[in-house]
Amino acid sequence: MKQFTLFFTLIIISNFAWAQKSQSERLDSLFTVLYNQSQFNGTALIAEKGKVIFKKSYGIANEDTKAPINEKTLFELASCSKQFTATAIILLKREGKLQYIDKISKYLPELGFWDTVTIYDLLRHTSGIPDFLAYLPDKWDHSKIADNNDLIKAFATHKDTLQFTPKSRHSYSNSNYILLASIVEKVSGKKFPDFLSEKIFKPLKMNNTFVYCRHKNPKKIDNFAYGYVLEDGGFKKILLENSGPETSEVYYLDAIVGTSKVHSNAEDLYKWMNSLKNNTLLTKKEFDEMTEISKTSNGRDIPYGFGLDLRKGENKFTFGHTGSWDGYSTFMSHDVIRDRTFIILQNFHFGAVPYTNIFQIMEGQPLQLQYPKKITLSDDEIAQYTGTYTNDEGETHIITSKEKHLLYNTPTVPWNMRFFPYSDHEFKGIRQGGADAVLNFTRLDNGDIKLEMLQDKQIVGSGVRKGK
Repeated sequence: MKQFTLFFTLIIISNFAWAQKSQSERLDSLFTVLYNQSQFNGTALIAEKGKVIFKKSYGIANEDTKAPINEKTLFELASCSKQFTATAIILLKREGKLQYIDKISKYLPELGFWDTVTIYDLLRHTSGIPDFLAYLPDKWDHSKIADNNDLIKAFATHKDTLQFTPKSRHSYSNSNYILLASIVEKVSGKKFPDFLSEKIFKPLKMNNTFVYCRHKNPKKIDNFAYGYVLEDGGFKKILLENSGPETSEVYYLDAIVGTSKVHSNAEDLYKWMNSLKNNTLLTKKEFDEMTEISKTSNGRDIPYGFGLDLRKGENKFTFGHTGSWDGYSTFMSHDVIRDRTFIILQNFHFGAVPYTNIFQIMEGQPLQLQYPKKITLSDDEIAQYTGTYTNDEGETHIITSKEKHLLYNTPTVPWNMRFFPYSDHEFKGIRQGGADAVLNFTRLDNGDIKLEMLQDKQIVGSGVRKGK
């Protein structure tokens, strides 16, 4: 009874101490926990009603020099770049140099066999054009660096049919924004990076934002964060191109722009988000078109505007994007109703974005941790769960241990998924985007151990290991 009373008292004290902290202190505590258990490495900026509430950086920008990340450190934005490509199209439309309903063959005649695809379809991902990440690798010499023109030539050579009739479906394809960037060049007569700089970045005084292809045109950039992944089966951070031949795509696709390759920092991106909400660069009409929820020809809502993911409904309107490429993980979002902006930039492929917990902190709600805190178990306590687990359906799960973590694999696929302990029998996965993956172990009466694999609290796999 005394132990229970002490435990209950500690919970009350802990909750009271948490409640006494400011928003900024709570946010710092949240990101510090994630950083300490290899789930965050980067910069977070959170603002509300035009005021920055929280801005802080965690971790290393360059594993060779050990240079730390700071608030001005530059990151590759990955797919968060798409909103700038879309804005370039909007500005050209403003100048009367193109129309959204124009067929892409008007500007890219090589693709005339796709004569039903319009600029609208590229912007909203309703074109049916295959994604270059699944398309180009088999059609390209991996020792050479491809650019947009190379992709267009590959499409023109093979003349593949569209994956679906334009406007009948919404299906995200990076190829759409590559073709948009090429249209920008054809219409403006300027190189895509120069157009973005002249028409968007300079007017908004985004002085640290630019398009950069580090393999094609390497140069020394101060305060630059390199993107990292974990080595195969281990915990050392390495560049993606050094992690195996299958990841060489970050090299040979390096000069393809429009879908990614914009580099920036949190301060510049905050200027950008403010420009969107305040109609500084785009007019209200242009922004409304950019954030319109349109429909497919089958009447389904398309939750994607021009380079922006959208959430709209009763008392709800958010716009933003996520990104993942070359070891970077990015997230940008603005809540129009609450006038709240989130910018999270990471140079770590496995970085988590604790959106729900940030929202709870900003709303003053009780915190229900998305990412539980790692606890310390001995090597023996962790190793007790290693072994091969099987079930009646023939599934086989292989659990090994390394550096205070469990690693998950199967006989056919070397997943090397890493899990850390947060109780004496539960392990949380370190995965891209911080996905909710859990290994739960139960010791049975006969000495066997049962494994349950959970994803978003749903059992997705199970097995039993015979007692040792």
